[in-house]
Amino acid sequence: MKLHDLKPAAGSRKNRIRAGRGISAGRGKTAGRGMNGQNSRSGGGKGPYFEGGQLPLFRRLPTLRGFTNINRVAYQPLNVGTLAQDFAANDEITPELLVEQGYVRKNGGPVVILGQGDIDIALTVKAHRFSKSARAKIEAAGGTVEVLPLS
Repeated sequence: MKLHDLKPAAGSRKNRIRAGRGISAGRGKTAGRGMNGQNSRSGGGKGPYFEGGQLPLFRRLPTLRGFTNINRVAYQPLNVGTLAQDFAANDEITPELLVEQGYVRKNGGPVVILGQGDIDIALTVKAHRFSKSARAKIEAAGGTVEVLPLS
């Protein structure tokens, strides 16, 4: 046996049906579509979402409103009360230190310091953003804030 002798097994391959190619082909004239009606015509039939005139599912469901801003910056929040509890006076707090201590995730985005809680020790806090109340509380306690650029 050689490569040119190979053939598929008998009955494993069927010729495609060529509808509408004359009456001797067995599928001539109406081409298996019947006599009349919506489905006998070209482009006939209903669309995939048609439900017999009933209000289709995609129109019955609540719509999604608004849009998703692709430029949104998702900050990782941290409150000044947490800083006051867990750090000593005159410590320098950076995002890298917060990741190391487990307060924020490594690739979770920039850090924002929020003003919930009280602080009574002087800290040097470096973060990407501060709320007005957080900045006021840190500076009132004798600390300093440094805004880091978004990278």
